[in-house]
Amino acid sequence: MNNSSPTWSQRFETALHPTIARFNASIHFDIELIEYDLTGSQAHAQMLSKVGIISQSEGEQLVNGLEQIRQEYREGKFQPGVEAEDVHFAVERRLTELVGDVGKKLHTARSRNDQVGTDTRLYLRDQIDRIRLKIREFQAVLLHLAEQHVETLIPGYTHLQRAQPLSLAHHLLAYFEMLQRDWERLGEIYQRVNISPLGCGALAGTTFPIDRHYSAELLHFTSVYANSLDGVSDRDFAIEFLTAGSLIMVHLSRLSEEVILWASQEFSFVTLKDSCATGSSIMPQKKNPDVPELVRGKTGRVFGHLQGLLVLMKGLPLAYNKDLQEDKEALFDTVKTVQACLEAMTILLREGLEFRTDRLLAAVNEDFSNATDVADFLSARGVPFREAYNLVGQVVKTCLAADKLLKDLTLEEWQALHPAFDAGIYDAIAPHHVVAARNSYGGTGFEQVRHAIQRSQERWERWESGRVGEWESGRVGE
Repeated sequence: MNNSSPTWSQRFETALHPTIARFNASIHFDIELIEYDLTGSQAHAQMLSKVGIISQSEGEQLVNGLEQIRQEYREGKFQPGVEAEDVHFAVERRLTELVGDVGKKLHTARSRNDQVGTDTRLYLRDQIDRIRLKIREFQAVLLHLAEQHVETLIPGYTHLQRAQPLSLAHHLLAYFEMLQRDWERLGEIYQRVNISPLGCGALAGTTFPIDRHYSAELLHFTSVYANSLDGVSDRDFAIEFLTAGSLIMVHLSRLSEEVILWASQEFSFVTLKDSCATGSSIMPQKKNPDVPELVRGKTGRVFGHLQGLLVLMKGLPLAYNKDLQEDKEALFDTVKTVQACLEAMTILLREGLEFRTDRLLAAVNEDFSNATDVADFLSARGVPFREAYNLVGQVVKTCLAADKLLKDLTLEEWQALHPAFDAGIYDAIAPHHVVAARNSYGGTGFEQVRHAIQRSQERWERWESGRVGEWESGRVGE
């Protein structure tokens, strides 16, 4: 920064101390917003020209100059440093170099406060679209795996204890549904991101006869902030996005934890392929599940950004405060982290692991997860469920003492426990039948799972055909 040419008005006699200038600068991270800043500035220039604040010729010069800066940036020829303080000053300074004093008119009827708010919303709107597409790509992998594994059985757990056997497809579709909520939630947030603060000024609006609705229309915002104070100080939309990002990470982390368990020798439900696993620097036999471990670890990082922004906002008086500069890195890092984790988990499930169906089948045949079905068997024959429940508990206790499973009991042993037992008990407790019998809507029964896959496919086809999920406008489909 040059002491003879301070950034600020003549109210200041000297420039910032070099250390304070570096501390104050945001150019090293808000350069991420440059293309959005250029787009927003072009719309502002067009609006100024339309209402007669500047001439049509001046408006065209500004728009063309801003487009030239865009090309320079894309070609690596425009790389402002700390002396520019932030991306907004950097653009305005370069614009003035390109078009002369006309460039100094760009900031008419605008403050950096509404400018940065506009840039951030344009950026986040774009990133929401991209994340929603990555969610769809991940859902496609889950759906494909579900189609392959409708009748593959996997132990189901509660409290991480064997509970009841499940269709593996049903288990995978649970994550499909979680991600569907994530996709819809982002669409709802998009609508609140898609509101223009441009024209709110520093906090009180402007004396110039601007047309805020016109600039909003040019930028494809659906509406404008109705209160200028709120417009420049609102970060609810950013907090909502970080909340949605945190929930996406919750879902990815839960699946990651399961993959880590499944890949362990104790479970051995999946085999990790070399393309998505690493080894140990000292133990040559190991194959480590780095992808799900990293996703699980990065989840806390995203949570931290959400907590940080909540704490940042809780004590800010109206309107703009420099504290709000701290929202950018949290947003930028969350966007990159969520996108990277979705991509990595998509690749992992698509080509990085293989389910060991033989081990899964053996697993569901070596426990007491069919005990509830014994109680149901008696209940269907008139025995009160609680009586049946207690009886089966005694049966399990007896089997454990004798080192037997329920399937190992003879018919005589069953009938000695209760006369309602007959030979049908063996079919009733077979794992395949146990799963198939749970045919209530939303259950793990194979018929219900096939219906769920069909519903998901139909929903997917409607989205792909454009009848549902027009995310460009933030509308939410089924």
